[in-house]
Amino acid sequence: MRIAQLSDIHAAADNDNLARLRAAIAWLLAFPPDIVVVSGDLVDDGWAEGYRDIAAQLSRLPCRTLLLAGNADDKAVMCATMPQLAGYSADEPLHFNESVEGVSLIGVDVTVAGKSGGDITPHLPWLEQALREAAHPAMLFLHQHLFPSGIAPLDVAMCEGDKALAALIHRLPHAPLAICCGHVHRAMAATFAGVAAYCCGSICPANPLLLDEKNVPPITDPVSLMLHDIGPQGRVSHFIGVETVEDR
Repeated sequence: MRIAQLSDIHAAADNDNLARLRAAIAWLLAFPPDIVVVSGDLVDDGWAEGYRDIAAQLSRLPCRTLLLAGNADDKAVMCATMPQLAGYSADEPLHFNESVEGVSLIGVDVTVAGKSGGDITPHLPWLEQALREAAHPAMLFLHQHLFPSGIAPLDVAMCEGDKALAALIHRLPHAPLAICCGHVHRAMAATFAGVAAYCCGSICPANPLLLDEKNVPPITDPVSLMLHDIGPQGRVSHFIGVETVEDR
């Protein structure tokens, strides 16, 4: 079972992020996953044509796509323009909960209108029920990160409700396989409540590794995605860098 995770496209009429997405899609066409999860921030400023283009690019893949909104997304435009969200309403959280080839994929829409940070607190009853009823080991997806990245401007816009979520995880009979997010525009890994936790790198240009404002290394990150490979031996999550035409 291979789950591709894409995040933070941030498509806009004045950037080349759709071209960067096409490079990621080309890589996935050569190495098809079983399902794709896009963990938010698809488009900036409610750009409807950007949502349509992203939907068309995702439809080229021979598998389904599950979508989460991010803080930059306009959920009303997103739901109105993307066939992958047929049946969803922008008035409700864009959660998903599906079992695919022996793995439960659970996505929590933690966005808060008008804020960069997220909050999982209102959704914990729904999430606990989903995790307890899951027939298979679960992969948990959200947009904003739950663990500090060390990048101060981004860590003021994390996902709130982390302590309550940790308590939920500790009282479950089986913890999730992993917690996967985006938002930071950098690939990184940590643990959260004893569970492996990942930030997927971004389709859009990466943020600098701003651990020290006096010493900022150059940004050399390529277009980034993740591949979560789950089999009888367990789970391995791969950070993938994709060459674009401009890189050649």
